[in-house]
Amino acid sequence: MLPVSVPALAPVPHDPDVVIVGAGSAGIAAARRLIAAGARVAMLEARSRIGGRAVTTAIRGHALDLGAHWLHNGPINPLVRLARARKERLRLAPQERHLFIHGREAGRAARAESGRAFAIAERALTLAARDPKDRPAASALPMLGPAGREVRAIHGLISGRPFDEVSLHDVPDMDYADNFFIAGGLGAYIARLAEGLPVALNSPVTEIAFSKQGVSITTANTRLSAKAVLVTVPMAVLQTGAIRFSPTLPATHEAAIHGFTQGVYEHVVLHWPSAPFRGADRLARLSGGRREPPGLLTAIDNTPFHFFELDQPYAAALDGRDTDAPARLVRAVLGEHFGHRAIRDLTVCADTRWRHDPWSRASWAVVPPGLVGNRDILKASVDGRLWFAGEALSRAQWGTVGGAWEEGARAAGEIAGSLALKS
Repeated sequence: MLPVSVPALAPVPHDPDVVIVGAGSAGIAAARRLIAAGARVAMLEARSRIGGRAVTTAIRGHALDLGAHWLHNGPINPLVRLARARKERLRLAPQERHLFIHGREAGRAARAESGRAFAIAERALTLAARDPKDRPAASALPMLGPAGREVRAIHGLISGRPFDEVSLHDVPDMDYADNFFIAGGLGAYIARLAEGLPVALNSPVTEIAFSKQGVSITTANTRLSAKAVLVTVPMAVLQTGAIRFSPTLPATHEAAIHGFTQGVYEHVVLHWPSAPFRGADRLARLSGGRREPPGLLTAIDNTPFHFFELDQPYAAALDGRDTDAPARLVRAVLGEHFGHRAIRDLTVCADTRWRHDPWSRASWAVVPPGLVGNRDILKASVDGRLWFAGEALSRAQWGTVGGAWEEGARAAGEIAGSLALKS
């Protein structure tokens, strides 16, 4: 599907100071900062569009995100601050959530029990994380009774991996009090921020040669020389060896790249006018069925569109099956919970497969227990010529577009300083 927002891009210079590999959030943030500092920048993007894992497309006349959708952690998210400065239309994510048990809206007691379980889990995780010794996050959860399965499912979904595969020191923030959505879609917002940047599309980088004298970047169509290079390619892509580094990266960097694991969080986009969900942009949890999906985001922007979320186990169960398998799964699960008459007007419009996309290979990068230090290792430049950036390197906002933006800006500031550009 085509993006709804296609910015006008500038040609790349033949003699750039800095080459940025990747035109997602991190690359765009870095380019804006470097250009503001007076650098000549060339951005090389493998895809035929900008934005990386943030893309907004039109379905039945509505703008819907097929990748990143949330602006998390409003007080520290640079994209929220920038949106306010640009007078973009933000809407606060609601605190109220749906809980359905056997297809019926849960009563006050059941919702309170669920809320208590999440609060107990949050306190336990916070206390356990103070121990300098890392371990699987799931091991810190206390006995939570019937709600324990819900807590583990939701934490596994937002972590990108089952909770026993996630570092206790890297548990994502469960506080939704300061999260936002943006009118027209997050992918479209990121695209607007790339307006006028020098980007060469359809230009996957195959080799980066670096030394103290400079860098040389090779694609199928061209070769550029520069003073520095910033790589914003997802960790899962770097793990495939898609880019050859000459000389090879330091052992510390190589180990850090391969220390991440594939985070999986996929959407199945539903159009369901008669859905029982009331209130825009609310999360929903379905309980009491043979299969309990890890979550839904309902009535997106007050429309009949909903996201049926697939966590890593759900997505893995679909791998190797035909392209209609996600739709069949959704209809079977929702039919179990609400009855098959209730889903007669349900249409599955799209499903995402970031885990199989050659330029992403994952929804985001996840740190297994004991490897949180990988983020800081990759923040160190190689020979003062090669930098890395992206959501994987953000400690407070990993897995998010805001985290990628933050890290792109951080790396750009370091590069500007190394090249003695104005700050």
